[in-house]
Amino acid sequence: WASSLRYHQGTYYVSTFAKTTGKTHVYSTKNIEKGPWKAVSFQPSLHDHSLFFDDDGRVYMVYGSGKIQLAELTADVAGLKPGTKPQVIIENASAPAGATPGLPAEGSQLFKIKGKYYLFNIAWPRGGMRTVIVHRADKITGPYEGRVALQDLGVAQGGLIDTPGGEWFAYLFRDFGAVGRIPYLVPVQWASGWPVVGSPAGKVPATLALPANKSLRPGLVASDEFARRAGEPALPLVWQWNHNPAPALWSVAERPGYLRLKTGRVDSSFLLARNTLTQRTIGPACAGTVALDVAHLHPGDFAGLAVLQKRYGLVGVQASQGAKAIVIVSAESEKPVELQRIPLTQNQVYFKIECDFQDRRDVATFFY
Repeated sequence: WASSLRYHQGTYYVSTFAKTTGKTHVYSTKNIEKGPWKAVSFQPSLHDHSLFFDDDGRVYMVYGSGKIQLAELTADVAGLKPGTKPQVIIENASAPAGATPGLPAEGSQLFKIKGKYYLFNIAWPRGGMRTVIVHRADKITGPYEGRVALQDLGVAQGGLIDTPGGEWFAYLFRDFGAVGRIPYLVPVQWASGWPVVGSPAGKVPATLALPANKSLRPGLVASDEFARRAGEPALPLVWQWNHNPAPALWSVAERPGYLRLKTGRVDSSFLLARNTLTQRTIGPACAGTVALDVAHLHPGDFAGLAVLQKRYGLVGVQASQGAKAIVIVSAESEKPVELQRIPLTQNQVYFKIECDFQDRRDVATFFY
């Protein structure tokens, strides 16, 4: 779900919400790199909220879909402030985008700039595209006036950042098929107290004249090798689990140079499996290759390489009583269909997937 990241008086806050728990969750730390993190949660679940620290010391969350509401929190961000109730500050935040909203305005991000409050939302008019809507007010409670800030290429949802040099940008995203949501920086100018998004206004530029990256993490791509030197993390941040981590089901130390995965439970679907390690695919094209040692697979085990989404595809080795086979599966129809099965008589096998996202081709090619 949409989350909010804030830094206030030496503390980092990450907040989000969950429909499954019915709660709003807030995590805080003094050290965003090493922790420790403090976790608190409270009811209700505030949809797509923006955590906001005002300069008078009061703390709020702005949230909602279509109807945008304001809730005041305790100073320690541990829950709703006793004696207060959320109030509606914008009855229909979708209105600037037209009279036929498909996706009501949500994804709130609130900023205070030169004494004015600016609220960014995303809406999706029926038959149109994702749209950035901005409202502004002199008081946090309103009244707010709004306008469409950007309606180009479906780039939307996010807010504002400024640089020490005085430049302003909107940070937004664009849904781009199977490669996922692409982050965008879009230049912003100011005119008559309003942010003017785009260069030229209303248009998302394909490129930006940005300085070379000199950050501590210059690469989005890291080595896929599993050999580790002393002090190195077992799994760098480019790796993600497709579930809450299950530490007992994996190791890079049991067999140095290898990732060892173990079966923790029997699942009916690849999407439910609890030992699936992932990396984000990268556009416009990318490829991944893996060597598997399947000597210790037990009957019923399945190990392989996949492109992971609802309509996934995979190539792997399935073990049955006394035999193993290479199996290729497509869930293009949202149900897994076995396309090919080849007997396997050796213990080492190589798999490769090539992904082509150019011009939204969204094609994955599998090799064994």
